[in-house]
Amino acid sequence: MSESSPGRSGLSSSARVAVIVVDYHGQELLAACLTALARQTRRPDRVILVDNGALDAFPQWILGQYPEVLCLHPGANTGFARGNNLALAEAGDCDWIALLNPDAFPDPDWLEQLLAAAGRHPEAAAFGSRMYRDRARTHLDGSGDVMHISGLVWRRDHGLPAAGRRLHPGEVFSPCAAAALYRRELFERLGGFDDDFFCYTEDVDLGFRFRLAGYSCRYVPQAQVIHLGSALTGVKSEFSLYYGHRNLLWLFVKNMPLPLLVALAPLHLLMHLAVVLRYLARGQGGVLIRAKRDALAGLGRNWKKRAMIQRQRRVGVLRLLRAMSVW
Repeated sequence: MSESSPGRSGLSSSARVAVIVVDYHGQELLAACLTALARQTRRPDRVILVDNGALDAFPQWILGQYPEVLCLHPGANTGFARGNNLALAEAGDCDWIALLNPDAFPDPDWLEQLLAAAGRHPEAAAFGSRMYRDRARTHLDGSGDVMHISGLVWRRDHGLPAAGRRLHPGEVFSPCAAAALYRRELFERLGGFDDDFFCYTEDVDLGFRFRLAGYSCRYVPQAQVIHLGSALTGVKSEFSLYYGHRNLLWLFVKNMPLPLLVALAPLHLLMHLAVVLRYLARGQGGVLIRAKRDALAGLGRNWKKRAMIQRQRRVGVLRLLRAMSVW
């Protein structure tokens, strides 16, 4: 899928971009995703597919229909975080990496629009898409990720009507990695995704590290994608609830500068308690309690990661606070 074109990106025509897709039994969804990639006005220089499903017939099917795609087969489900990190090792000849979920179907100018925004904003580390949750585009799946001062995270505008909403570009705490563009060198230098997260909130964790290092993240409304969110894992499934809520404690402890860590710790604990009580009322308290138990079991390991992350911090706490939500 390689094609050299300067497009309207404002970047050098020699800039190279790899698109990474991490799949787990996506099948028909994956085929639609790869077809959409093949129709891009700015064709990716590399497409790297990570087969976390380890299906025996999978390589023949992909190689037969999409011979230009490089397939990686870890042999087990490595999760979204490690799957992307494995593919990153194969993209060393690229300046940019774009991540795309197998249940995300980009418009033909998606990659071109992201690269154009990157050319306009050299101060930004990552660029996110405008994602619709339905093919009719009546509702948004999201317009970036929000980090609340309590440590809770959510996808901005999720489920809200799309008409007239969030039509202008701007900053966002972090892009949703279901359809996003990253500076490869910076992604790699700051450690990529945290393998321990497995999946969910690893994109906010990386966005936090970008901000600590002095970079911003941008929302690009012209880069549009239909994202059938949680098509592979299930909406509010035990899987997504477990990993999403387990990782919140690690995200907070690793990244929050010490003055904020101390000041916001009571609010953070209240948030965890409120979340458990909420899902107890819904009959899903068991999985939330297990998630919090396992988060505490891994706290020491993630506390040790703080040292390196905080050494990379280049911004003050007030600037960081301004990037977070207080409501």
